[in-house]
Amino acid sequence: MDKRSYWIAFNKVPGIGPARLSALLETCGDIESAWHASIRQLQAARLDRRTIETLLEARRTIEPERELARAQAAGVHVLTWDDDDYPSALRPVEHAPPVLYLRGKLTSQDEWAVAVVGTRRASTYGKEVAQVLARELARAGVTIVSGLALGIDTVAHRAAVEAGGRTIAVLGSGVDQIYPPQNRGLANTVTQQGALISEYALGTRPEANNFPPRNRIISGLSRGVIIVEAGERSGALITAKFAVEQGRELFAVPGSILHPGSTGCNTLIQQGATPLLSVDEVIEQLNLVRVVEQRDARATVPATAEEAQLLASLSSNPCHVDDLVRSSSMSSAQVMSLLAMLELKGLVRQVAAMTYVRT
Repeated sequence: MDKRSYWIAFNKVPGIGPARLSALLETCGDIESAWHASIRQLQAARLDRRTIETLLEARRTIEPERELARAQAAGVHVLTWDDDDYPSALRPVEHAPPVLYLRGKLTSQDEWAVAVVGTRRASTYGKEVAQVLARELARAGVTIVSGLALGIDTVAHRAAVEAGGRTIAVLGSGVDQIYPPQNRGLANTVTQQGALISEYALGTRPEANNFPPRNRIISGLSRGVIIVEAGERSGALITAKFAVEQGRELFAVPGSILHPGSTGCNTLIQQGATPLLSVDEVIEQLNLVRVVEQRDARATVPATAEEAQLLASLSSNPCHVDDLVRSSSMSSAQVMSLLAMLELKGLVRQVAAMTYVRT
């Protein structure tokens, strides 16, 4: 049986989130064994009685194969922690979703992504700023990530599409339950030039408590987050909070101190967010000026055996050059040269002096 079916089945069990599923995998070894775990194994994974009872009931009512077939029939692709093409930027994020449902497709270009989010009650100023930012970033080869909400999100997605760029919409519902309904046409367009993504099972309605958690995915997929316009209680501020926790660069567009829709952004700037005055600042600060150069390098420079060996020694955990020299039996000069080429290709990233991670 396709093991994705078990991932989907677990995703439909209330109370089994990333932390508990991770504990089950550690105890049982793999996703199939976890689904068929004994009571003793469930207790060893430190599941409480209520969660165990919920899971046992789910195993009686959920047919994993049928759930996978349903997704396939709907043209929905399923990505899990087990998949190599699970987004590399999202994987190390705390509480990264074990399952992602996808309409459209992700490409290597999406590694260079920036989130553009803001209030649903956008002003004329906010809409104009969002349009200019998303359009110019998309033209520069940057993927625009947002939440498909009315207001700033809608403007950002449309601007990216109209510029011929890529865009990703992260939903607070199943990818077959488009919300708001006014954006169904836009959602279809997004699937042609990017993807709709959700951690929620097919059929999940857009309930209010689904939206705050999805914001960690918006920031997790992105190298930086731009808050265009946000009131004092805007949901965009939740995305800003996740961006800070995940170590993403946070930008906020300054606005009038007399306009309530600018209160959130102005407060973020006061608290340390970078005030955004031009697209060039985003491109320079996130080193996105090299997007085209990196993409071309990937296409024209084939990976060598030495590059593959070095990549195999790297992960999302920071690794010092000295450790790479010891593990690879290469000279320091050779390792540094290979790292420079891999960084140019966007396959590795320097996170501190002489310290690298695999992207």
